[in-house]
Formats: sequence, structure tokens, C-alpha cells
Amino acid sequence: MKRIGMIGCGHIGTVHAYALAQLTRAGLIDAALHAVYDPDADRAAKLARYNGGTVRASVLDVLDDVDVVWITTWTDGHLPAVAAAVERGLAIFCEKPLAPTFDGCERVTELLARVPHQVGLVLRGAPVFATVADLVRDGEYGAAQAVVLRDDQYFPVQGMYGSTWRGEVERAGGGTLIEHSIHDVDVLRWVLGDPTTVSARTANRFGYPGIEDTAVVQLSFADGCQATLVSVWHQILSRGSSRRLEVFCEQAFFHTDDDYLGPLVVETSDATTEIVGQAPDWAASLDVPEVYEKAVAAYAAPSKAFLDGLAAPGGPVSGWPDAHDALAAHRIVDAAYRSAADGGRPVALTSGAHPA
Repeated sequence: MKRIGMIGCGHIGTVHAYALAQLTRAGLIDAALHAVYDPDADRAAKLARYNGGTVRASVLDVLDDVDVVWITTWTDGHLPAVAAAVERGLAIFCEKPLAPTFDGCERVTELLARVPHQVGLVLRGAPVFATVADLVRDGEYGAAQAVVLRDDQYFPVQGMYGSTWRGEVERAGGGTLIEHSIHDVDVLRWVLGDPTTVSARTANRFGYPGIEDTAVVQLSFADGCQATLVSVWHQILSRGSSRRLEVFCEQAFFHTDDDYLGPLVVETSDATTEIVGQAPDWAASLDVPEVYEKAVAAYAAPSKAFLDGLAAPGGPVSGWPDAHDALAAHRIVDAAYRSAADGGRPVALTSGAHPA
């Protein structure tokens, strides 16, 4: 059985730990939490108490006693933890964003490329977005013309997230665009390909220096398609994290208000239909309250896929998406920040290169 380490026991670390524990208890993975660490010892103890593993006194104490590690610290903590894990040849699941700066993201990518790894851009595993990607790529409804993706969440320094570090630019690298909408940028690139130009405007209403709470990003593609991302951190504490995706193709309109199973509504000249995604068959084996089923499956699926790849015949392989996929999304975010700093001036992108 593979021994899993968890570095970082805050909100997202707890979500991952719960999903992993469910997979272990259901016999769906030959792995289990073994050692955990967080600077807040009480938080680490709580995670271990409910999900398994023992609390260790340092990052290195965890890394020296596991086979694979989940790195779920604040963003600025990824690089040193990844470097130490790579030095030990461990397989790594690294949360997003990779680092607060684009240069840091490049360094994390270089390190992760040396070991089997996967990045926590979990929307890649959402059946509803996979359906959108398939419909756009097969061209049945003509080319994509325009896409609008709205992503909103209450400012996550409070409430169920309680991530005070997300108000500190040195730790987070920025606000809603890099921290939350790196997922959205990745989905847009996955569905539409690499944009050729990026323009953006950002705003800061809530007084956290360097942490934008509003971002509007325009992506232009070589075939003429245009995509708009609207990303907002608001103060409506009763409103959970929400996404709405709209896609106009030449002969159809798709839209969804759910970022896991849908339904995806498909409207054509002839009919309007709904496509409902299906959770993996094994998800029914998880013993979770109904209210948490979708959220747990959304995190359990990429974790299981990564661990299955590590146990595959012929040796461990990296999962999907990998660090190069994540870096491509970071390249777009970096271009958006550059554009916003220059009053929204479009920034040209060359695939695989730093924004011009």
C-alpha cells in the first residue's frame, strides 16, 4: 500500500484528505494517508483524526516517510515543498496555482517534470466540461464563435474557506484571477486551444493590496473565436462558488450553471436538449452524505486517476493535467495581469513562450 503524505491541512488539503480517505475505505485505491503536516498543529491533528495519518513536526519529516505527497499549502509554499519532494524522488500531486509569479511557475514546472506528478486543475475531470470540449472539437455544430464564462465566489478569507493567506499578495500572487480562475483559464484553453491575444481589466474594492476581486479577461483565437471570462470575489456570504458557461457555435448554443455534472443545455434550430453528465460508477461506493457527493467525487476522481497511474503496469506515469498544462494556463493569466497593468492593452501570446 502506498503511503500518502499531506503538506498543508487547510480547506483544500482537508477536501483532498477526505476524498482520499473515502477512496481508501471503499477499497478503490491501494493507498492511504500516512503522514501530515501543517504549521498549525491543531489543524493538522484535526485532519489526521478524521482522515488518517499521523501528524509530523516538519515538511521533511513527512517527505522522508511517504511514497507520494499531496502539496496543498498556500501558493508560495509550493516551490520549496516541490523541490524537497523531487529531491527524494517522490510522486507529487500539486495544487494550483503553481506559484505566485510566472517565473516561479516555470521553476515548479521544471521540477515536477522530473517525477510522476499531477496538478489540481480538477475541472478537467468534470463530465460537463468534457462534453463541451467534445462538442466543440467534433465540429458537428460548426465552429465556436463566442464563449462567456462567469466565475464568482465570496472573498475566501472568511467563511468555510477561512484562507486568510488569500488576502496576502506575497503568498497568493494575486486575487480571483490567479487563485480561483486559473481553473477557468485552463478550461477555456482545453476547449478552444491557445489564444493569440489576451486583454484584461481588474479592480480592487475590498482593500487587500495586490489582490484583485474583479477581473474581466478577453481571449482572442486564431480562428476568430472570442472568449470572455468574468471573475468576481464578492461579499455575498450566502452564495456558494458558482460558474456559468455559455458557448455559441455556428449552429448551436450550449450553456450550463453547474461545473461538474451539468446539465448542459444544447439549443439548435430543431430542438433543445439536456445532457446530464455521469459520475464514475465507483462513486456510489463512497460513504458520504448526499449533500457532499458531487464535491467529493469531483476531487476523488482526479486523485484516483493519479494513483491508478502510479500503480499502472510498466511503472508510474504522470497524471492529467500535468505541470505543462498548468504552465500554459499560467502564461495566459500572466499576460492578463500585464494587460491590466497597461490599461487593458492586448498582449500577444506565442504558445510555449513568455508573453510579449
